[in-house]
Amino acid sequence: MRFALLLFYCASVAGASASSATWSPSAVKPPAPAREFRGAWIASVGNIDWPSRRDLTTEQQKAELIRIFDLAQSLHLNALLLQVRPSCDALYQSSLEPWSEYLTGQMGKAPQPFYDPLHFAVQEAHKRGIELHAWFNPFRAGHLTRKSAASATHITKARPHLVRHYGNELWLDPGDKAVHDHTLAVMLDVVRRYDVDGIVVDDYFYPYPVKDAAGKAVPFPDGPTWRTYSNGGGRLTLEDWRRENVNVFVQQLYSRV
Repeated sequence: MRFALLLFYCASVAGASASSATWSPSAVKPPAPAREFRGAWIASVGNIDWPSRRDLTTEQQKAELIRIFDLAQSLHLNALLLQVRPSCDALYQSSLEPWSEYLTGQMGKAPQPFYDPLHFAVQEAHKRGIELHAWFNPFRAGHLTRKSAASATHITKARPHLVRHYGNELWLDPGDKAVHDHTLAVMLDVVRRYDVDGIVVDDYFYPYPVKDAAGKAVPFPDGPTWRTYSNGGGRLTLEDWRRENVNVFVQQLYSRV
């Protein structure tokens, strides 16, 4: 498990002499500290953190999650960020996207015996006084660690016109309004149906540049959406237009949540 910790310390002034002054308590009261966010990421992609393997039984998956939550409680953390959508797939029951292969080893296959991991995670986190935040990757459509075939309901099969092949990965095009609509629908579905305490987005930007064999940067293949914008009278540069696409997505997500 990976933790991001912010540590503070106080040091005595160099050269101060204990015999040159007498300590007395200050009459000044400091302001109350802002509430601390002490959290940890729980990555499902590639089975990094949870579940540790793709062949675990339902009870083994639950036991692993409970061990993580117990550890978080013992460390006095107050939030856990659970990755529930690595690449247009779901580690929860969804009618919009297929079950993740990282959960069962096969995309589209539900856990057996059946349970809803996100519902279970919310309950177990709240039992321990810990917030549970749902972590989404909004624009990834296919990851290098994927091993099973895409299911018929995966976006690469159901709506391939929204998907871009870039390097060795598959991405949704952030410049396409249909991509925004689909991704927002997925995230808002979780907001409505689960008692999550927050929504977390990761990789909510265009992918890092890919280089060819000669070391030259390969353009991200968003030419069709860029031309649609330009032909419609858009005046932003390509780079500013891409940044604005991300700005609009984040703004929509915030306002709708």
